[in-house]
Amino acid sequence: MNIFIDNKSDMPIYEQICTRIKAEIISGSLKEDDPLPSIRNLAKDLRISVITTKRAYDELEREGFIYTIAAKGCFVAPQNTELLREENLRKIEEHMLEILRLAACCDLTEQDLCDMIRIMKSE
Repeated sequence: MNIFIDNKSDMPIYEQICTRIKAEIISGSLKEDDPLPSIRNLAKDLRISVITTKRAYDELEREGFIYTIAAKGCFVAPQNTELLREENLRKIEEHMLEILRLAACCDLTEQDLCDMIRIMKSE
């Protein structure tokens, strides 16, 4: 599992960890019952506070992405991947609506938006 922390990001570090782990679960890179790094090991690897890592794991557990077994560690919880996919699609649609509103203000065409996406994908 590769987690990269962007210190220049506006997103708090614990949220960056949560987002990355969720993405790996949704993509299938992390499967049901796969073990996660211990809180201490992940904090050490990322050179961050144990408290920050614990907060990320607590959030993931609260949202049902992971579960904890005392003295054994944290593991990927069983997921309804279709439900997770639908949640992500809903978020994408919300962002796209905002993009369309902004594009209309700038008189951008559909082709302009497609070109922008192509450029961004190639970078």
